Amino acid sequence: MKPFFVLLLVFVIGILAQKWLADDIDYRLAARIAMACMLTFTAIGHFAFSDGMSAMLPNFFPNKKGIIFITGLMEIVLGIGLLFPQYRYGFAWALIVFFVLVFPANIKAAIEHIDYQTGKMDGPGLSYLWFRAPLQLLFGLWVFFSAIQGK
Repeated sequence: MKPFFVLLLVFVIGILAQKWLADDIDYRLAARIAMACMLTFTAIGHFAFSDGMSAMLPNFFPNKKGIIFITGLMEIVLGIGLLFPQYRYGFAWALIVFFVLVFPANIKAAIEHIDYQTGKMDGPGLSYLWFRAPLQLLFGLWVFFSAIQGK
């Protein structure tokens, strides 16, 4: 839920800043800035809660903590890439693929009641997916419409 609020808050701030500074609003730019900030925010969780997030990965993955750190760095790089007009199209597609690839970890966390912050099996469970699945779809559509569509 926090990433969603970060996304919306930064989007509104981006619109207000553009209105105040330039009197011209580029909603797609504000959306890309918001996504980059939201991804940086969520990436912090990869470093702060690496033990809990490691529990979300299937057991066959080696070096789970390393994968969590790498995916955190990927979130930052992909988000920043959205801000460069000449690269945003490629970074946007990579980010959409990234969202699809990490979603199974959210499914595993829901099925096993994993709390991503602690790694304990006392998380919200399957009810979490009723929120997370549409949210993940929203993130993908947000990237598509702010960085790909109408290129």
